[in-house]
Amino acid sequence: MAHDLPARRALKVMLATPRGFCAGVDRAIQIVEKAIEKYGAPVFVRHEIVHNRHVVDRLKAMGAIFVEELSECPTDRPVVFSAHGVPKSVPAEARSRQMLYLDATCPLVSKVHVEAGRHHEAGREIVLIGHAGHPEVVGTMGQLPQGAVALIETVADAEAFTPKDPANVAFVTQTTLSVDDTAGIVAALRARFPGISAPHKEDICYATTNRQEAVKAVAAHSEVLLVIGSANSSNSVRLVEVAKRAGVPEAHLIDDASHLDLAWIDGAETVGVTAGASAPELLVQGVIDRLAEHFDVTVQEVEAARETVSFKLPRVLTA
Repeated sequence: MAHDLPARRALKVMLATPRGFCAGVDRAIQIVEKAIEKYGAPVFVRHEIVHNRHVVDRLKAMGAIFVEELSECPTDRPVVFSAHGVPKSVPAEARSRQMLYLDATCPLVSKVHVEAGRHHEAGREIVLIGHAGHPEVVGTMGQLPQGAVALIETVADAEAFTPKDPANVAFVTQTTLSVDDTAGIVAALRARFPGISAPHKEDICYATTNRQEAVKAVAAHSEVLLVIGSANSSNSVRLVEVAKRAGVPEAHLIDDASHLDLAWIDGAETVGVTAGASAPELLVQGVIDRLAEHFDVTVQEVEAARETVSFKLPRVLTA
């Protein structure tokens, strides 16, 4: 007599929208792909084009070679600068070595570079809110002479910062920060320097903000939240922090479905799923498929915002 298999436990997956690739990441990846198409392999890329191992591995397989410094690149092959931006010294070195370079810096990061430059020209002391050592921070600080930008990471840093002229201070921020954390730091700066010059429009990019809002929307209904992204991806790490602050009992950052520990799901009826701005949608589908192997999954999308932003590719690749 055939035994019926036990019914699989129902699991609701709340899928945060928007999630995954933003316009800047999309553009950066396309720049590498089109450069390989146009110039043949290898094409060199200074620093990981975006912070995602899967993306980097796929581009390596197509003929991209990733290096940390320009000095590792030959002069007869194209080099792409990563989406995070680079110090001014990098394109200057590429020009002096007569290299063909393609700048995949996200236009929203370039906007922060321009802002910092304007403040510097106006003689203001500049504060950059960001994380020490992150390539975007290195790139932004490297737009100006050494010492022109002070890095502030926490409210305590904001309270300890002593400018030469408290009436002549400006701030800019890294684009991938936690909106809530940054608000606290900005409030501390404003309390101390009421006349501080702020960005015309929020420096934290639309994609970071939208993905954090989507996590908050999903967090309200989830017992476990999975963020798909790499550990060195600033915006992905922030999504885990946002989820925890929004009250999700458990939030985990995973590279892909193979890092999903099913023990996390024990007893959970609803699992939230999202992906950082540099994580491909393929990985999201992989996690849902893995859950579907063990549970009777229903997926519900939770849309916090609609994104229609796209950025043009460099003319040299589209001509």
